[in-house]
Amino acid sequence: MNLEQFMEELKGWVQGGSKEVLVWHFIVGLIGTALLCWLVSLMYKHWGRSLSNRATFGRNFAAIGMTTMLIIAIVKSSLALSLGLVGALSIVRFRTAIKEPEELGYLFLTIAIGLGFGANQWLITTLGVFIIGAVLWLRSRGQSSDDGSSLYLTVRTSDPAQAGLTQLSEALAGLCTGMALKRFDEADGRMEVSYLVSFADHKDLDRAKTAIQACDPSASISFIDNEGIL
Repeated sequence: MNLEQFMEELKGWVQGGSKEVLVWHFIVGLIGTALLCWLVSLMYKHWGRSLSNRATFGRNFAAIGMTTMLIIAIVKSSLALSLGLVGALSIVRFRTAIKEPEELGYLFLTIAIGLGFGANQWLITTLGVFIIGAVLWLRSRGQSSDDGSSLYLTVRTSDPAQAGLTQLSEALAGLCTGMALKRFDEADGRMEVSYLVSFADHKDLDRAKTAIQACDPSASISFIDNEGIL
């Protein structure tokens, strides 16, 4: 190949790409992406430790993965489209806060699936997802004996002066067999505290609710188990 032919091919690639994506190839990849993202959502629902409603959050994985695959399939053969994508993404702002690193980890895994299938790396992407899934399963089995019947307790109050972190912790200390602070947020006169707690029986759970309401009768209380919101 001489220099002139090389420059012509380079010019065609920069301007619009030289290869068209086969429709059947694209459809099969899109279906594979959806299936793997659905599998990741099941992992997140059953083995995740996030305080959010994992079933609801996991429903977004398929859309994120398939959209990522569509973008990569379109721009992978054209430098011009790739640079245009960088410019387009520079004006996008995501306003929803990711409060827990685990959520970000699963989102990255979902995006990686879309990237892999969009780049036609089907085998290595599928193999990677199954290996990661095996690691997450082993981790969940290792933690199950430690967690026991623990619950996530989230308290939201609009009166931090009367029901602050110290007051809530003292109210719960004598009622819980185990208690660990997981998250603390305070802004605009409102406070949200999350604990990992365990109780000897359900009567102590009811007593804990009464003790929290004694600090602030208007406090919002929720107990969350490993499968979702109770």
